[in-house]
Amino acid sequence: MSDSVYKIIELVGTSPNSWEEAAKNAIATAGKSLAELRVAEVTKLDVKIDDGMAVLFRARVSLSLKYLKEA
Repeated sequence: MSDSVYKIIELVGTSPNSWEEAAKNAIATAGKSLAELRVAEVTKLDVKIDDGMAVLFRARVSLSLKYLKEA
C-alpha cells in the first residue's frame, strides 16, 4: 500500500433552498477546477435572515483532495 498525502481546504456553499443544496454547490464548484477530490465534511451550518425570514442557507465544507505524485 502506498502512502498518500491530502490537502484540506474550506469552502462555504450557499443556496436559497437548503443546507444540502448549499453543500452540493460548494462541492460542484470546487470540482470544476480541482482534481482528485476525496471527502467532504460539513463542519458548520447557518442561515442568513432578512426581515425575519430565512433567505440563504450556508454550509461550511472541509474538502480533501489528494496530491498527485510526479511521474
